Amino acid sequence: MFYHLIYPLKDIFPAFNVFRYLTFRSLMAIFTSFIITLIISPNIIRRLKNIGIRDYNKRECCERLNEINQAKFGTPTMGGVIILFAFIITLLLWGNLKNPYVWLVTGSIIWMALLGIWDDRKKLYQQNSMGLDKKVKLLWQAIGGLGIGLYLYLQPGHTFHTLTFPFFKNVTWDMGPFYPLFVAFFFTCITNAVNITDGMDGLATGCYLIPLLFYAAVSYIIGNVKFSHYLFLPYVNGSGELMILASSLIGACLGFLWFNAYPAEVFMGDTGALSLGGALATVALITKQEILLFLVGGVFMLEGFSVLLQVVSWRLFRKKVFLIAPLHHHFQYNGVPETKITLRMWILSIVLALLALATFKLR
Repeated sequence: MFYHLIYPLKDIFPAFNVFRYLTFRSLMAIFTSFIITLIISPNIIRRLKNIGIRDYNKRECCERLNEINQAKFGTPTMGGVIILFAFIITLLLWGNLKNPYVWLVTGSIIWMALLGIWDDRKKLYQQNSMGLDKKVKLLWQAIGGLGIGLYLYLQPGHTFHTLTFPFFKNVTWDMGPFYPLFVAFFFTCITNAVNITDGMDGLATGCYLIPLLFYAAVSYIIGNVKFSHYLFLPYVNGSGELMILASSLIGACLGFLWFNAYPAEVFMGDTGALSLGGALATVALITKQEILLFLVGGVFMLEGFSVLLQVVSWRLFRKKVFLIAPLHHHFQYNGVPETKITLRMWILSIVLALLALATFKLR
């Protein structure tokens, strides 16, 4: 709104020319969404308590885990609505609403938020952790990914269907018409991985902020002809505006972490985890750095892989690889304090993000 209403007045008031700079609007977006989140969170948390949106869900066949987390039962959930509200208001204020990529990412967020709300409501109704049928969730995620893949594949003058690889300057893979199927698989993997990681106070939120910061910077680089060519990265015209979108989410997540840090006053629920995963996956696809997300989002990959490995091992050999999956609960079973697990996961996310940055020069 500010960009569309105030920036055109730059010829009358030269100071308004500052609104054209992505860096200025990004910083203001972080500040705005952070403040909005701090202001609205207490009221929304109170309302969630009053209407009974609380997490009483115990995990089936995991009595020890239920005992460990007994003090958390009754904590308000579906707090992802706080992040979504602050994000949308901030994006309307500071974003360029004529940019199609902004709408594509926002669409993926809303699509996954609807799935998350559906899942959270079913868990509340059933009073267990099962929620929606897994096949329904996977189908919903795959449809969202397929829609994103088709949109990008049909964009004239772009080569989104060509994958680039870290560490290599001229190594690419043209997937052709199979690209939408790849996007459906990729989108499903990332959204599930983020959702699986959301199992401790502040864990998913903190680990999410690191790759989000990374992709905010990548969006700026990819959207700049000089920077992208200097680093041998593909140039995507208009992708720089995603820096504003990512910044809006960064501020909202920082504000949410204020209340989600141990001991959490609110959980984001699937409403938040799935929508955040959808945003991260879509930004990675638009910036053509989707393969790099497996490195910079390595914590999410480890968490997701631990569940996959546990399921496959049990079904094939009737043996468990971990005491319990996902990985963060395995550490809990070994007696590691929750705050230490969370902090170490954050540190690992930072290290992986630094490694991902190094790949830009090793080409």
